[in-house]
Amino acid sequence: MPTSLRSSKNVTLTPITHMKSKTTPIWFGGRVPAIHHMPIEGTLSHHLGVEFLEAGPDFLRGRMPVDHRTRQPFGALHGGASVALAETLMSYAANLCLEHGRKYGVGLEINANHIRSVREGWVTGTARPVHLGTMTHVWQCDICDEAGNIVCTSRMTIAVLDRKRAKESDASLNDIFRASKRAK
Repeated sequence: MPTSLRSSKNVTLTPITHMKSKTTPIWFGGRVPAIHHMPIEGTLSHHLGVEFLEAGPDFLRGRMPVDHRTRQPFGALHGGASVALAETLMSYAANLCLEHGRKYGVGLEINANHIRSVREGWVTGTARPVHLGTMTHVWQCDICDEAGNIVCTSRMTIAVLDRKRAKESDASLNDIFRASKRAK
């Protein structure tokens, strides 16, 4: 997978990464995690054929087929399928940065810009952090076709929650964030 992306005007785009170091792993425990190639059976990402490919010091990469499961009626990759791939990668990556059993991340907001269509083959997404805070993460995922052309870019904000607090409370996510803002 290229470290830079090609736009429709053959301009080289470098994926955004604001993290200070690409050599120090961002993952909880300080080591690059082993990646299981298939998502959990019975999930949307499993149904769409998402495969996890690799994790590096500051990225998680996966791919998805462009086939009958992921195309819209006009034959091109469905934008919602691109967002599902991006959210799968960014959510999974965010949770790999958190202490399992104590913290977990949930999506607050996601957006996507669909740049070009794809009709067949595979698309590959690479998720990287823009911000890793104690209460929120911001992640970006660039999705490319097999030629390395950017297809979609997506950004997601993730809330970092305490497992114990979430289990003991019936509060909605909005109530939790309002309380955290008042505590500051």
